[in-house]
Amino acid sequence: MTNDQTLRVLVVDDTIVYRKIVCDVLAELPGVEVVGVANNGKIAMSRIASLKPDLLTLDIEMPEMNGIEVLEHIKTEAPDVGAIMLSTLTQEGGEMTIRALQLGAFDFIPKPQGGTMEENKKAVRNALSRLVKAFARRREISNILREQISTTQPRGKDLLREQALGVQHMKGAMRPKRTKSEVVAIGVSTGGPNALSRMLPKLPPDLGAPVLVVQHMPPIFTQSLAKSLNSKCAIEVAEAVDGQPLSNNVALIAPGGKQMKVVAGADGKSRIVRITDDPPENSCKPSADYLFRSVAHHFVGRATGVIMTGMGSDGTLGLKLMKRNGATVIAQDEATCVVYGMPKAVVDSGIADVVVPLDRISEEILKTVRN
Repeated sequence: MTNDQTLRVLVVDDTIVYRKIVCDVLAELPGVEVVGVANNGKIAMSRIASLKPDLLTLDIEMPEMNGIEVLEHIKTEAPDVGAIMLSTLTQEGGEMTIRALQLGAFDFIPKPQGGTMEENKKAVRNALSRLVKAFARRREISNILREQISTTQPRGKDLLREQALGVQHMKGAMRPKRTKSEVVAIGVSTGGPNALSRMLPKLPPDLGAPVLVVQHMPPIFTQSLAKSLNSKCAIEVAEAVDGQPLSNNVALIAPGGKQMKVVAGADGKSRIVRITDDPPENSCKPSADYLFRSVAHHFVGRATGVIMTGMGSDGTLGLKLMKRNGATVIAQDEATCVVYGMPKAVVDSGIADVVVPLDRISEEILKTVRN
């Protein structure tokens, strides 16, 4: 990684059209330098040592060596190099994208389908500029955290043990006695697929509550995410279907491009999910706020809200309602977030009961579900 603040980017794509689009977009961003291009993963890997990029924009489907294989190589050969994936809007592309995110890719953007060159460039510009800026902020934060650890090293093992545990109970937030939670609602965005693939498998098969997840993603990709998580988890994981009842030990993922909320079933006692085409909230569809509001209404004093890595502040307003109605709120800590945006908004608002590293979230969920 370079010592200055310039973000060095290597553009990797087998299509000349997208290499040009991405290079043109990056050239417009301040503090970003395109240090090279490659038309497949094999060429990219051969150039990383000499070009020293901080970030790859990486096509998934390429000859010679695809994007997944590149990620597997850089995990061991260049672990400080990040990647933003470019993916096609297909079932196969969705599954490969989820695999890439679980391997540690920062995020992805779908390649526009059809449209003129200018229309496609605009779509890529809007998505890529946002992610590149977020990656640059994450790199800056990581460097600061790394420097803080090195300057406090004399405290030795005690400090490392404190950092490893990292559980912060927020002052005045926890109540001595809590009602057992009957539902767990989770909001997550950038970095979510990898975070969920580390957290959800730690929940036991007899969890004893349904889990509802909003992951900011377009259509197709949420179905692939649910399929991948289901293969890893002890609880069942599926993309939610309209009218589906909430069931203990089942996690439902909100479909991309739709909104998901909880409503009363026909008997007035059971609860089901309703999948709607209501407008985006916080520019998000699905939106965590949209889900959390419904949970606040239907599970007064009997819910756990979890906010994890992601950009923006989606989820904060909904969690305020849940908190007001007696829910427990768990937030992921800054050190383990890919982007500390959504959790930061919740922590700054003063509604988090506990702030924990990613690897401790499942443990905190269990405490609320089993009281």
